Parts: sequence; structure tokens; C-alpha cells
Amino acid sequence: MAENLKGKPVVGAIKDNLSQRVEALKAKGITPKLGIIRVGARPDDLFYEGGAKKTCESIGMTYQVFEYPEDIAQAAFEQAVLDVGANKEINGILMFAPLPKHLNEKKIRSLIPVEKDVDCMNLGSAGKVFADDETGFPPCTPTACMEMLKYYNIPLKGKKVVVVGRSLVVGKPVAMLLMREHATITICHSRTENLPEVCAAADILVAAIGKAKMINSSYVKPGQIVIDVGINQDPDNPGKYCGDVDFPSVEPIVEKITPVPGGVGSVTTIVLCKHTVMACEMQHNL
Repeated sequence: MAENLKGKPVVGAIKDNLSQRVEALKAKGITPKLGIIRVGARPDDLFYEGGAKKTCESIGMTYQVFEYPEDIAQAAFEQAVLDVGANKEINGILMFAPLPKHLNEKKIRSLIPVEKDVDCMNLGSAGKVFADDETGFPPCTPTACMEMLKYYNIPLKGKKVVVVGRSLVVGKPVAMLLMREHATITICHSRTENLPEVCAAADILVAAIGKAKMINSSYVKPGQIVIDVGINQDPDNPGKYCGDVDFPSVEPIVEKITPVPGGVGSVTTIVLCKHTVMACEMQHNL
């Protein structure tokens, strides 16, 4: 039986730290504030927004939701994003994506100021992450992976880490963050040859491919640590969610594993708040 690396204690530890930092900022007359930009009202956006609001409240932060109709014109939305970016009260910006098809998402992402881009929407932020410039915020999900590894004292220096998935949202940035900790990284994807063998050779396996239960017992070995970033509709249990790892077949073999739900995904909203507090501190030269 593998040790389950649950997100709840990680969230608790980060919350304790952030609550103290927010109190210190409030003592100086500063309250960190998250701006949430949402077009339309997709259920998954509303669900995440609800969690973000609750998390903000739990550490003493504030937030403001900027909601726009689904049929908003490109020029009007560009101006709206510029206005939120220029708002001195807003320290961090979360914009839900994908945007409706008629909007030029690449252009709009580029309008979010890098110093407020707490979920790495702007390519300028990604550039900073890849250049090891810590004034650029990585996306929240790869940062949540790193927070979990740190909380559970999992050594990374010199370790072989295989990342399955090469997206700009998880795969590539998590590889960069792992390299900062001196891990040796292999990035794989759906066209990697002998993928099960490559994965089984890792000390730590990060699954971020976006395919339900793809990583099964043939991809792992005893002693491994498995970080499952996936969140997919469970094909075998309608209405339930599962990760990219086939948990029942992998869990008896490996040493440690993150569950889905209750693992990496549960840490992302507190990371969003952490990035906003950090942005606030930097904007006030603290």
C-alpha cells in the first residue's frame, strides 16, 4: 500500500503562512486583492471561482469578480482587461480560459500585466519562468505539484523525474520548476517510444497527459513516487472524476502517490492566493 500524498495538510500549512503575511500587509494598510475575469458562466469556471473566493476569505484577502457577457466584442473585452490591469487595488489577475471562439485569446492574454499575472496567462510570464526569473509566476497547477513535493520532504536533487505531458499549462513549466531543484528531467508525450519503460525508469513520475487512467501498472515500479496532475471524467463511473493514473493498479506497487480528487488539484486555489500575496508584496517593494 502506497502512502497517499493528500493535498489537505499542504493547503493548511500554506494557509497558516499566508494568513500571517496578509496580517502583516494589513498592518501597513494594504489588503491583497485578486481580480477574477470571467466571460459567460460555464459551470466549471463558476465552481473554481467559488473555491477561489472561499480561499481568499479564509486568509483575509479580498477579491472582485469582473463578469462579461459571452458575446462581448473583441475591442470591448480588450479595454476591459486593460482596465482591470490598470486598477491599482488589484494585485493579481485570474482570467478563465478558454475564451469564446470569436475572441482572439492570444492577444487578450498578452494584455494581462506580467506583475499581476498570477496564473501565467501571458507569454511574458512564461518567458520569466523559463529564464528562472522569480518575478514571473508559473501556472498554479505545476506550482501546486512543487508545494506537495516540498511539504512531504521528497528529495529532488539528482533524482530522475519523468514528466508525461508537454503542455504550456503543466508539462513544460513543471519541468522548469523541477530543474530549479536540480532534478534530472525527461519530458514525454503521446509519441514517445517505449513510454511504459521510460516511465518505469523514473524515481518520480509526474502524469499530466490529460487521458483518464492511462498510466497503469506497466508504467511504474516499486519505490516510485507518482504525482497525478490529471482531472478527467471517469469513464467507468459517470459523474465521478479520476486522474491520468489508473489508481487501483498503480497504488499497490509504488511507494507514494497523490490521489484524485484530493491531491494536486486541491492545492491550486491556495497557490493562486499565494501568488497574489507575493505579487502584492512585490508591488509594494516589501
